Amino acid sequence: MKTRAPRLAARAIIVHDRRLLLVNAYPGGRSDLWCAPGGGVEPGRSIPDNLARELAEECGLLIAVGPLALVNEFHDPKSGFHQVDLFFRAEITGGRIDPGWADPAGVVTDRRFFTADELRHVRLKPDSLPRVAFTPGLPVHYDPLEEIVP
Repeated sequence: MKTRAPRLAARAIIVHDRRLLLVNAYPGGRSDLWCAPGGGVEPGRSIPDNLARELAEECGLLIAVGPLALVNEFHDPKSGFHQVDLFFRAEITGGRIDPGWADPAGVVTDRRFFTADELRHVRLKPDSLPRVAFTPGLPVHYDPLEEIVP
């Protein structure tokens, strides 16, 4: 296995009306795994600017990026893939969740807000996300390296 540098990604923790925004990025419903919206950081732009771009692409939303709340690492030991996700609290400043919205890259296939109770029955990563999302004011939480799940 060839060693490669970790990929850096930014994700948004958006709690609106006591519901957390999550996305499914598995075309054709191949997986029931949900995660916070966001994606890879492109060089030459700040991490918050990258996050705002990702939310506009994936969800059609304009956001104000707030403080860092969670750092999560995951990897695939077979391929050597390793990603570091930086989760920032964010607020919606424009747009709305539209069922007809299409991610231009075709990555995100569904986006939805979930209550804390609904999240108990949803498969999502990282496991710490609901606690961090619904408990503002916590210090930044770090999730150590975990294996990627399909």
